[in-house]
Amino acid sequence: MEMALDETKRGRLTKDGIRIYEPEDFAGMHTAGALASRILDEIAPSIVPGQTTAEIDRMITRMVEDAGAKSATIGYKGYQHASCISVNHVVCHGIPGPKLLKDGDILNVDVTVIVDGWFGDTSRMYVAGSLSRKAERLIQVTHDALIAGIAAVKPGNTFGDIGHAIQKYVESNRMSVVRDFCGHGLGRVFHAPPNVLHYGRAGTGAVLEEGMFFTIEPMVNLGRPETKVLADDWTAVTRDKSLSAQFEHSVGVTAEGCDIFTLSEAGKFHPTWG
Repeated sequence: MEMALDETKRGRLTKDGIRIYEPEDFAGMHTAGALASRILDEIAPSIVPGQTTAEIDRMITRMVEDAGAKSATIGYKGYQHASCISVNHVVCHGIPGPKLLKDGDILNVDVTVIVDGWFGDTSRMYVAGSLSRKAERLIQVTHDALIAGIAAVKPGNTFGDIGHAIQKYVESNRMSVVRDFCGHGLGRVFHAPPNVLHYGRAGTGAVLEEGMFFTIEPMVNLGRPETKVLADDWTAVTRDKSLSAQFEHSVGVTAEGCDIFTLSEAGKFHPTWG
């Protein structure tokens, strides 16, 4: 227990409570991020009409175990699955279950693994069967909003710059950014400061420094931004039942800008990869 506690204290803390990791810590994050991304690469061909989200989760569980890693979500606050799978108007934290995917369903699959104590956290969108035009546009805007947020990551910028870039892009496309959930710091722990908002004013918030690790994971709705959590205390849905999409990368701040830990080696991060 004492060794595990010491490992979470690597680096120093800023005045905002954000941990600054050492240059050698980037390698551990790359290893964890690569596994999480590879798992999402490998499940892509299995996401088809007639498949259940429970079976997708079972595949993910086996992949994590076969890699000799651990799932960060199994047992987390009582959660019992290796992934969150959010279909159509589910914004995030969808629980895998027996319902069959239908042609045209869009879904976000979110996986976090632990490799040698480092957390790799990523999610991406998939489509079962044919992609409708409105869903395709939502997915593209959400993907591009993530990229806009990542482009704002460099020393001297602020977390407000990240949120502003995402919000400005999404709203210019007449969609809305979810306010109720955000990105987070990670590294040797699953969730840590800062909260990475996907909206905000440029120039506000904590200043980015080399060695910060965090996720950027915008959730974008075709309709209004409001959400509600269902009675299971996990599943968040859009209040107006509009479609929602999300993409997530784990990143680290470098001297030059941004290092993405969860890139898809197979080029499958976007659902139109095929």
